[in-house]
Amino acid sequence: MTPDTTGARSPVRAAPPVAAPAATATHPDATTVAPLQDGFGRVVRDLRVSVTDVCNLRCTYCLPESGIQWLPKDERLDDDETVRLVEVLAGLGVRTVRITGGEPLARAHLPALIERIDAVPGIEEISMTTNGVLLSRHADALVAAGVDRFNVSIDSANPARFAELTRRDVLPAVLRGLEALDRHDVGVKLNAVALKGITEHECVDLVGFARERGLQLRFIEVMPLDASGDWTEDHVLTGEEVRALIHERWPVDALERAPSSTARVFRFRDGGGEVGFISSVTESFCGDCDRLRLTADGQLRTCLFSHDETDLRTALRDGSTDEELVRMIRTAVAGKQWGHEMHKPGFRPPDRPMSAIGG
Repeated sequence: MTPDTTGARSPVRAAPPVAAPAATATHPDATTVAPLQDGFGRVVRDLRVSVTDVCNLRCTYCLPESGIQWLPKDERLDDDETVRLVEVLAGLGVRTVRITGGEPLARAHLPALIERIDAVPGIEEISMTTNGVLLSRHADALVAAGVDRFNVSIDSANPARFAELTRRDVLPAVLRGLEALDRHDVGVKLNAVALKGITEHECVDLVGFARERGLQLRFIEVMPLDASGDWTEDHVLTGEEVRALIHERWPVDALERAPSSTARVFRFRDGGGEVGFISSVTESFCGDCDRLRLTADGQLRTCLFSHDETDLRTALRDGSTDEELVRMIRTAVAGKQWGHEMHKPGFRPPDRPMSAIGG
């Protein structure tokens, strides 16, 4: 990692503790069509579906360079199982699906699966998070299958720095993927993980790259989700710090935060578009979270940082009815924790890294 040459910085400020509202005493009967609501009144509308844990990059903040044990194929949900769970969750009020990984395009025949998800009654929008390396090959098929929006990860617009961060010299492939999306009328945003000692020197150029293309770039605070468990607060370059660096070059003004949004978005005063900040560590957005996560091996997670999972894969393969699946899902959601609790003493990261959970 490049040393920090910008001088001493103030310690990371964790998000201040927020008192959780009291949980409701009762929950809707599991077999009704009442909203899928947790004990704090938050209604689930968004589902993150990880279609594989495999990734074709080895980003320094996420995966080791070698020695990774991917899930055996028979432990991953197949297309029929994935679609059935989406159908059950759509019947409970889920309306948007984000396809994640790993790298989702590492899964074979992904457009066919997405086409089936797009046909599920109740699903109104499908988005995808991708590193973009394989996007130029699949963009046309993905859009035809029903993907409405793409988030493409790009931590640097400098080829050498990109290769250093990802351990792969593939920035040209990512750029070809963005060009392929230009042919379609779909939403495109860029994601960049903010790393102390690196992003300070990259953020202005990266924002310029996004502005030239008319794209919103979102900086994501690095989270304790790396496979090696090396994360510390010293690695975190806060959204506030990045914002200040950008504001020096292009002044920005805050926009009103959309309900349940993970990003705080700012507009450039010169009319050059927008920039966003996903500050999970220092400016959490747990209070109105409307998300669930389904891992590639069929575990339902109610929070990215949860230590509890609900094993829907085994239930599917043991012949559970939809009504039985609904009861399991409602029970899991009813017990959803208030927030990630990174600000509390004794915080322990989840047992799985991000690649195994899904973004």
